Amino acid sequence: MEVEAAKMLGAGIAVIALMGVGVGIGNIFSTLVSSIARNPAARDQVFGIGMLGFALTEAVALFALLIAFIILFA
Repeated sequence: MEVEAAKMLGAGIAVIALMGVGVGIGNIFSTLVSSIARNPAARDQVFGIGMLGFALTEAVALFALLIAFIILFA
């Protein structure tokens, strides 16, 4: 019973990283919208960088979720 509780606690701690990912994605898209609103002509240049930032931030979320699943089911 103690091992199962430790697994649940470890998985919960591993998922705390998703809070930072949510803040990061919100920050990326708010900055993207703000920069496009200020200079619509630069949309093509800024949009690609914003999507790259989103993909890298989302990768952190997938790693955190993977670690949580490994803790739970291994």
